Amino acid sequence: MTEDKYLSSLQNPLVKKAMTLKEKSRERKKTGCFVLEGVRELQLAVKGDYELETVFFYSDIIARNEVLKLLGQTVGQEVLVEISKEIYQKLAYRETTEGILAIAKSKPHFLDSLEFKSKHPLILVAEAPEKPGNIGALLRTADAANLDAVIIANPKGDLYNPNIIRSSVGCIFTNQVGVGTTEEVIAFLKKNNIALYCAALTASEKYTKVKYDEASAIIVGTEATGLSSEWLENSTKNIIIPMEGEIDSMNVSVSAAIVIFEAKRQRDTQ
Repeated sequence: MTEDKYLSSLQNPLVKKAMTLKEKSRERKKTGCFVLEGVRELQLAVKGDYELETVFFYSDIIARNEVLKLLGQTVGQEVLVEISKEIYQKLAYRETTEGILAIAKSKPHFLDSLEFKSKHPLILVAEAPEKPGNIGALLRTADAANLDAVIIANPKGDLYNPNIIRSSVGCIFTNQVGVGTTEEVIAFLKKNNIALYCAALTASEKYTKVKYDEASAIIVGTEATGLSSEWLENSTKNIIIPMEGEIDSMNVSVSAAIVIFEAKRQRDTQ
């Protein structure tokens, strides 16, 4: 019978490890581990075959048997650790975390490890996204549209930033995600005969006029600088969402969603 584990000291090495992983990208990259919190996020991590190293729970909010029921047969009691209110409040980002957090092992996101089930994959590429909220929103959109993959070109941070996990509502775990330099991503897309549709303000065609029925990558840059010249030089076609107001751009996740669901609409009507 597994002995129940209970932690009450903030000085415990496991608690310190979780705090460091939550706060420092360098430590996440060094150890290959990260912290996530919330019932939905943990369930999606399990569904995405992420290994949970330690699962913390605060029993005043969620009982041990509920934790085991939520996580299914893939997670054993030996990884469960009950924590005090003080530790829970220190580790949790928000009060609505439902009493459960975990340390999990990250995955590599090599481009060559991406597998496309469709002969005509639909992919989202984001170049150098900086804001965790935008990255999370892009991942949620990709999940909602059931895209074949999301690729981050020239990432500015690590994908397991707690703010990305939180803003993606765990969709980081349900999407196929690849990471590489702009040069590597362009080479990968061309090698796989995937058309490059680049969101740009110049030499562009209205996004609804383009046909996305073949293998397609929708490529978006930052609101501040847009896409780099490398993308525009290699673009199959530049696309634009006409602006009818006083501004000339929208939030990158909104723009991506508009084009993605136009591509889905076209494919659904064929």
